Amino acid sequence: MPPHSDIVKVAIEWPGANAQLIEIDQVSARLKTLLKDKTYQHERRSRARAARQLLDRIQSHGIDARLEALKELAKLSADPTFATEFINMEGIGTLARLVESGTHFGEMLAFTLTAFLELMDHGIVSWDLISLSFIKQIAGYVNQPMVDVSILQRSLAILESMVLNSHSLYHRVAQDITVGQLIGHLQVSNQEIQTYAIALINALFLKAPEDRRQHVIRGNRPIKAEMAHQLYVLQVLTFNLLEERMMTKMDPSDQAQRDIIFELRRIAFDGENDPSGTEKRKAMYTKDYKMLVDVLKRLFGNHVNPAMDFTQTPPGMLALDNMLYLAKLHQDTYIRIVLENSSREDKHECPFGRCAIELTRMLCEILQVGELPNEGCNDYHPMFFTHDRAWEEFFCVCIQLLNKTWKEMRATAEDFNKVMQVVREQITRALAMKPSSLDHLKGKLRGLSYSEILRLRQSERMSQDDFQSPPIIELRERIQPEILELIKQQRLNRLCEGSCFRKLGNRRRQEKFWFCRLSLNHKVLHYGDLDESPQGEVPLELLTDKIPVSDIKSVVTGKDCPHMKEKSALKQNKEVLELAFSILYDPDENLNFVAPNKYEYCVWTDGLCALLGREMGSDLTRSDLDTLISMEMKLRLLDLENIAIPEAPPPVPKEPSTYNFTYNYG
Repeated sequence: MPPHSDIVKVAIEWPGANAQLIEIDQVSARLKTLLKDKTYQHERRSRARAARQLLDRIQSHGIDARLEALKELAKLSADPTFATEFINMEGIGTLARLVESGTHFGEMLAFTLTAFLELMDHGIVSWDLISLSFIKQIAGYVNQPMVDVSILQRSLAILESMVLNSHSLYHRVAQDITVGQLIGHLQVSNQEIQTYAIALINALFLKAPEDRRQHVIRGNRPIKAEMAHQLYVLQVLTFNLLEERMMTKMDPSDQAQRDIIFELRRIAFDGENDPSGTEKRKAMYTKDYKMLVDVLKRLFGNHVNPAMDFTQTPPGMLALDNMLYLAKLHQDTYIRIVLENSSREDKHECPFGRCAIELTRMLCEILQVGELPNEGCNDYHPMFFTHDRAWEEFFCVCIQLLNKTWKEMRATAEDFNKVMQVVREQITRALAMKPSSLDHLKGKLRGLSYSEILRLRQSERMSQDDFQSPPIIELRERIQPEILELIKQQRLNRLCEGSCFRKLGNRRRQEKFWFCRLSLNHKVLHYGDLDESPQGEVPLELLTDKIPVSDIKSVVTGKDCPHMKEKSALKQNKEVLELAFSILYDPDENLNFVAPNKYEYCVWTDGLCALLGREMGSDLTRSDLDTLISMEMKLRLLDLENIAIPEAPPPVPKEPSTYNFTYNYG
């Protein structure tokens, strides 16, 4: 008979006795405990020896030995037993001192940070014990324009853990790291860096006191241009997270997605959680019309297969997400809108689904979802920073506006596009007022009713008509050359002051600068390299190179620039491409620029064109021309206010019958 599988042979060495092999039919609980304890003790002694050896090697003077030790430590630190032993030997303090010394770089620093983070994640040591100098060193790695990816990744992760695990460390980290500094890490192609940067941003927002959250956006002090630009970039990047859902088509064969549609129907017409209010409303709306057998028809345009409504991109599944958010978190509003539409006459009804889909598409266009941030733009909206679900809440406000405007216009299905045009105008006018919160937005929209939009349109049309009369057009044509000359002189004066430009290499950023300015006699362009960004004007004596204006053949922009053709990576960067321009001069040489922002780009391209006697065609020139001409004409016409200007000059009277005039000199 073969031995039972439970029978094992073990060798046990008792203290003070010889080892012997014993057959045991059943392992007792005491023996199991003994074996487990012996194994743990052996493992602990083994880990302790390894920890001591690694700690000694880390503190050795040999660079290669220290690197190998840190590499091995980074792997073993995930083990709780080893971590306990290493921490008990003051290993955390040793690693912190290595980082604080600032003498470690590259792989050695990356392994040090990895081991430190793994050890701290076990929760054995409190984060409150971290020194201020360590925090400043880690923050320095994050703020450096060029740092190794692995070091940056671990530094971001360490700062996130500090913020989340210690209230006191939050304040220290917040002093050295701002959201604006983290925005640059979201613009790199490395997805892990983007992930850790977003995680740190979220941690800073999560742990920030409520008054501090509102302080950045709603403080009494004016927001500076750079801060406004960073907030705009954050707003754009936040909305760009919606792009994936916006470009995702609904799969009609996906039962889970189809269930969402039926969930919308159930919430609207079956009701839940409010048997008093909801049921009363339902009874009121459904009392005088047929039973809701055509529910899907009234909810969606394609009632045979509603899923087909969400196969167009944009807005794709984003529209369905918005509808579900409204139905679940603003259920009373959702039920009221759906049932109001359902209770209207057939010619005045509008399927809720179609409204939501078109509105979502419109909001994506207005807020430019999926577009890259524009350099120099600072058009941010404070209200989007006051709610965790700002996009969804914005949609909920706008869908109520659409329903209200539809009723005010007494629209039919044929008027759908007209209604959407009015709603777009209401939303854009309200956003232009920069409401500070969603409640403030609601107040602005209440003041922009359909009748108010008609009044504003009529007023603007009349004002525009006044400026289209022949006498006004003639006056405008006479003024325009003077204004263009004024703009030209401003551009040339700006070139004489000069500008600082950043040199771009293979990396995204390099802290190298050069300066260029026009001589006061407008005959020579002086330029030269600088060690750092200058404060104020740079004397011509420091600019060693020069180009005579007479040698300049042409000015090219964008993809026609030589440095955009040479560097394919820069050519693919839309932001850099829009700011690039080059001077081509004899003999077959070029001077390449990348402007720091759109304003400087327009000023320099206009100024160079003016030097060459060519037309200034930038957007800035057109804007300045319209503004200055409008101001000048209003000043000249100030005395004619409320006086109708005739289309034609008054008629010349007929000649008198005789020219023998009698003068009375009395």
